[in-house]
Amino acid sequence: MKPKRKVIGIGETVFDIIFKNDRPVSAVPGGSTFNSMISIGRCGLNATFLSETGDDHIGDLVCSYLEENGVSSADVDRGGKSHLSLAFLDEANDANYVFYKDHPHDRAEMRIPEINQEDIVLFGSYYAVNPVIRVKVKSLLEHARNRGAIIYYDINFRPSHKAELPLLMQAIEENCSFADIIRGSNEDFFHVYGLTDHDKVLEIPSLKGKNLIYTCGSKPTILNANGGVSLEQAIMPVETVSTIGAGDNYNAGVIYSLVRDGITRLDLTSGLSSDSWVSILDTAQSFSRECCMSIDNVVSHSFAEQMKNKNQR
Repeated sequence: MKPKRKVIGIGETVFDIIFKNDRPVSAVPGGSTFNSMISIGRCGLNATFLSETGDDHIGDLVCSYLEENGVSSADVDRGGKSHLSLAFLDEANDANYVFYKDHPHDRAEMRIPEINQEDIVLFGSYYAVNPVIRVKVKSLLEHARNRGAIIYYDINFRPSHKAELPLLMQAIEENCSFADIIRGSNEDFFHVYGLTDHDKVLEIPSLKGKNLIYTCGSKPTILNANGGVSLEQAIMPVETVSTIGAGDNYNAGVIYSLVRDGITRLDLTSGLSSDSWVSILDTAQSFSRECCMSIDNVVSHSFAEQMKNKNQR
């Protein structure tokens, strides 16, 4: 029997404490890829997460939260202390972050799970370029590519790492070369490449021949895809409670669409139709909007049930 298509996330875990008006209003396990995977798991996809967390009470909460939401924690390495993130929401409900991390000397084992053709690997943020674990991450990406998996890279580069950029550029470029789909925000391309013009971004050598999703906050999202497809997606207004996880859930929506529509790596390479991409981007925006309407950084259970029902038709 053909194995059920799997989504494999690679990223860090943190425990998010969210503040509004300098008072804590929520505390939940989080992390960029982590948030994506929780929404993916809630929507009924076959999901597993590769990461590390502390051998402590917060680590227990992280692993329990994954399992409760349909994401396997079997490949989460336990050791040291868990990481904390303080997120301070401003008047627009955008977050400013302060991170507290205590890295053990021996980082995650990065056990490689079974990866099959057309499985989807999601990775990004600093975890994807961190020199301490870079060899392990690159080895996993090479294995995924050799197995014929679809690779999705979310650049998600924070300006707090700007001083390290000269040391990280090679890893960023390599990640782009591995990826079938790349999502980057206008801020990512400014902080990494110093570019504010989308047309200039398209001239970056490592992005050529890729399916590139260029997000720009409340301004239209721009897609440049294989097969010559180029389009813009208007962003529908939403009354936000928190924008934490908006991009992460956009990623989740794209990946959900790939599984829902049976899209293969060959389809992505040869080029999807404009209609297919419109459907993917509309679904991605619906995931992002849903996330922004709560304080939980992920889609609601009711929304996920709707997606499950659609996926089972």
